[in-house]
Amino acid sequence: MSKKRIGIIGAGPSGLAQLRAFESARKKGEEIPEIVCFEKQSNWGGMWNYSWRTGVGKYGEPIHGSMYKYLWSNGPKECLEFSDYSFDEHFEKPISSYPPRPVLFDYIQGRIKRDNVRDYIRFDTTARWVSFDEKTKKFTLVLDDLKNDKTYSEEFDYLVVASGHFSTPNMPYFKGIENFPGNVIHAHDFRGADQFKDQELLLIGSSYSAEDIGVQCHKHGAKSVTLSYRTNPIGVKWPDGIEEMPLVTHFEEDIAHFKDGRTKRFDAVIMCTGYQHKFPFLPDEMRLKTKNNLYPDNLYKGIFFNDLPQLIYLGMQDQYYTFNMFDTQAWLARDYMLGKFELPDKRTRRGDINVWLQRNESLKDGHDHVDFQSDYIRDIIKLSDYPDFNIDKVAEMFKEWLNDKEENILTYRDKTYRSVVTGTMAAEHHTEWMDEMDDSKERYLFEPEEEESDDVKMNSTSL
Repeated sequence: MSKKRIGIIGAGPSGLAQLRAFESARKKGEEIPEIVCFEKQSNWGGMWNYSWRTGVGKYGEPIHGSMYKYLWSNGPKECLEFSDYSFDEHFEKPISSYPPRPVLFDYIQGRIKRDNVRDYIRFDTTARWVSFDEKTKKFTLVLDDLKNDKTYSEEFDYLVVASGHFSTPNMPYFKGIENFPGNVIHAHDFRGADQFKDQELLLIGSSYSAEDIGVQCHKHGAKSVTLSYRTNPIGVKWPDGIEEMPLVTHFEEDIAHFKDGRTKRFDAVIMCTGYQHKFPFLPDEMRLKTKNNLYPDNLYKGIFFNDLPQLIYLGMQDQYYTFNMFDTQAWLARDYMLGKFELPDKRTRRGDINVWLQRNESLKDGHDHVDFQSDYIRDIIKLSDYPDFNIDKVAEMFKEWLNDKEENILTYRDKTYRSVVTGTMAAEHHTEWMDEMDDSKERYLFEPEEEESDDVKMNSTSL
């Protein structure tokens, strides 16, 4: 019999986790199927692969990444640490709990480079269409080789969708915004706070992107930042220069009118209004239809498409846990594809999904969300051989983090936490976050030399 074939769409953190899961099995002497991963960008990393471009990329495809300059982790790195590859192992010294994007990207790459999985990936290749043959039980995947302008198709026994869900903007309309004279963009196209220096800035939304972009713009010199919320404000203690107001009703030129009757003039508007789950390469009957939440419907264990379990989705949840959650999902998906984990019948799967959906509906606050996702990871980690980690302690850290942000939204990134993988206490960063304007890996890892004091300089001159 021919070897089974597995197709993976996307080489971001979830797709890379799937490759790493198979490589882990291969290193233990297990025979693994033929694996091909398709990535439409020219490098791996998904969202962490920063591009200065907006709109479309080199080959005319919509830009995938929503990263921007000066982005720092907005949660402790100890909460996302791989349990089989620690920050200590990668950097060979303690680092702070809130690294900038280049440092986290370096960490992600470190584990993958160690396993030489790049050979599995076809870069500059995008999925165009998927079909499934009920007789052969195989997927046909139509692909575009962007670099060589070539369209072709291949067959697979399993298909893993790891294309992410933070790249298709949800762009609302407000009456009169077409006549706004300043810049109007979605957070997806935000590439740095520099351009908004000395400007009156309006952010519409109350999500993490609104919170972080607002604070970044304040840090880098925006004259004022106003956050407009639909239902509930973010609710932290904002510093002077940042305020929250209810939802915009309409615009008159550069004047925004708010639901409470107030008005204010702005220079620019950023829509921090979230993203849509979009899978244009999938037919309707295979497409995951959900909004950003902690437990998407129709996914058994949050992974297996209930109507067709050979179709696997990774990382589709709203996220507190990230890298380590993608790992636990990928390890379980791997065992299913290797025949080591057997799924129950469809009705039983549906019952399990319903239990999680009902609990999801009852969640009230951030602490409930953390407990829910912690329990979800406990539920799936016990089903594979992914190295266990102290989920209780990570949950505590998440709750501490939520409290830190409420205490001071500008200084929470200066806090430090202890690794549940190695026990190492994070180092304090050499510069307070509000004063750190350089997010390069070099600046982050190596403390700048202290300038000589005037007394030292005077003594040196006299000598």
